[in-house]
Amino acid sequence: MVSYIFRRILSTMPVMAIVALFVFSLLYIAPGDPAAVIAGDQASPADVERIRQALGLDRPFLVQFGDWVWRILHGDLGTSIFTNLPVSSLIAQRLEPTLSLMAITLVLTILVAVPLGVVAAWKAGSLVDRTIMAFAVFGFSLPVFVVGYVLAYLFALQFDWLPVQGYTPLVEGLWPWLEHLILPALALGCVYIALIARITRAAMLEVLQQDYVRTARAKGLGQGSILFVHALKNAAVPIVTVIGIGIALLIGGAVVTESVFAIPGLGRLTIDAILRRDYPVIQGIVLLFSFLYVLVNLMVDVTYTLVDPRIRY
Repeated sequence: MVSYIFRRILSTMPVMAIVALFVFSLLYIAPGDPAAVIAGDQASPADVERIRQALGLDRPFLVQFGDWVWRILHGDLGTSIFTNLPVSSLIAQRLEPTLSLMAITLVLTILVAVPLGVVAAWKAGSLVDRTIMAFAVFGFSLPVFVVGYVLAYLFALQFDWLPVQGYTPLVEGLWPWLEHLILPALALGCVYIALIARITRAAMLEVLQQDYVRTARAKGLGQGSILFVHALKNAAVPIVTVIGIGIALLIGGAVVTESVFAIPGLGRLTIDAILRRDYPVIQGIVLLFSFLYVLVNLMVDVTYTLVDPRIRY
């Protein structure tokens, strides 16, 4: 198992190298001259050229890329063009709200979606199954921002049960922290719940037709034990896979959700940086999100070895 994990870690290195090359290339792929954008409309050609030299944009691409990678390996993500603050500091200030939102959403969706999928497979073809699948199709079809605005209107404006926007750090109390994340997590998790529920149902339907499940029923085991102990464990690989893939939905959806609920996280920072064309901030955030996604995929691969020992070999 250790050798398997080590091989998986080694396989992520070329991926991160390609991601780093793509992230750095954003500076050249994006339309417009970064130096001209920074200098402003009233700048002279000499001012633009001076800024280009200060940023090192006049040097060869590979030289710039090598210097950028070297700084990243030393923990330097660069300096924001507009705030003149280190990108790592800006990201650190906004990291807690985004990670909190993603963590709450992940826990909520797993606790809701997996049991829904199991029940739908157990009651396949019944009204319960059709209702759950109709909810899954409906939830997967709605954009995150539509769900967010509906939830904010109902539970914040109409009933006044939860705050409509903002974020409270965890150090100020568990409930103040949680009440600001309930609505965003529900909005962000709607698509995720639908996806996991459908995959769970499909995986469970296949497993419930196996001989060992019929043997467990013949032995008189309870339905709960059959579903959640024997069948769910053997259906776990595709479920774990879709949970890992769904992290990408959380990362992308967090940008929209934080805008709807005015959460000062990395999503808001990303939008502000894009509008300002603050390339060092954009590069730092995209690189961080890419690293998180690669890390999640690595964790999913390791989880495979726990649910299916054959994968270790």
